[in-house]
Amino acid sequence: MTEGTAPAAAVTLALAGDTMLGRGVAERLELTADPADFFDAGVRDLFARADLVLLNLECCVSDRGRQWDPLHKPFHFRAPPQAATMLAELGVHAVTLANNHALDYGEDALLDTLDHLSAAGIRTVGAGADLARAWEPAVLEAGGLSLSVLGVTDHPPDFAATERRPGVAYADLCTGVPDRLTSTVAGLGGDAVLVCVHWGPNMTAAPVTHVRRSARALVGAGATLVAGHSAHVFHGVAGPVLYDLGDFIDDYIVDPDLRNDLGLIFLVTLDEHGPQRLAAVPIALDHCRTRIADPAEAGWIRHRFAAACAELGTEVRSEAGTLTVDLRPSAE
Repeated sequence: MTEGTAPAAAVTLALAGDTMLGRGVAERLELTADPADFFDAGVRDLFARADLVLLNLECCVSDRGRQWDPLHKPFHFRAPPQAATMLAELGVHAVTLANNHALDYGEDALLDTLDHLSAAGIRTVGAGADLARAWEPAVLEAGGLSLSVLGVTDHPPDFAATERRPGVAYADLCTGVPDRLTSTVAGLGGDAVLVCVHWGPNMTAAPVTHVRRSARALVGAGATLVAGHSAHVFHGVAGPVLYDLGDFIDDYIVDPDLRNDLGLIFLVTLDEHGPQRLAAVPIALDHCRTRIADPAEAGWIRHRFAAACAELGTEVRSEAGTLTVDLRPSAE
């Protein structure tokens, strides 16, 4: 906010986790791009009522390329071009592409992803045609408030953009937080600064040591909100750090203990002083379709989220089926 201008109104930022639109979801997208075929009315209404919607797009969007796999991983995710239209009609304003699937089908497919999303009016962070563009933030505006968004990932190094090659914004967080990352965060303007980080291993119930250390460094550098993903299950919240958003839509096998088919949509209230309140709404991921959780599922989610937050020193309140957290205290 500049001197002499009226304070920005509070806005609602909707955050969703890993959004995998390949494989079985892609097969459905070949037939329909109607968001109603992928998300129930309750999920769609949450996005419609939010001022800004951002998620982690864990696939490329292209009909070109071939599997590129320097790490010999078992999974490669590619969605057809109409996926961009579906996301736009769902109400998505921006996505982060900084993750370990952005280059699953090579450089051409990543460049297509950027083009298809841009044509649909969706902003991107965390990947680009070269190093500078991969690290370029996006500035989102709503209700007179400006939100600077940066996307980075701590794996894999083979996907890192260079001065001459497309790729992702890569930061080796296991050995410490690089100066490039902290200085970039420190240089971001706007009323609020969101850093989206794809960090840590899959299928963990809580943030690992280097993730917690990195979160503190990012907040110290000037991030007013940190939203993580990679574990495929939601983690707890500590101050302005949402350690893992979990999954949003996919066709994955379900772990019977961690229940990666049960998750949350995170609604953050922001004003010119930063994030103030979190309202988390329980969701359930069926095969290639996501819906509001039923009462039994919501009870499991509520118990797990409250326990995960308690381990980080955060209190969770339940209000009419929504889980709320005060985001104003400092992280850990």
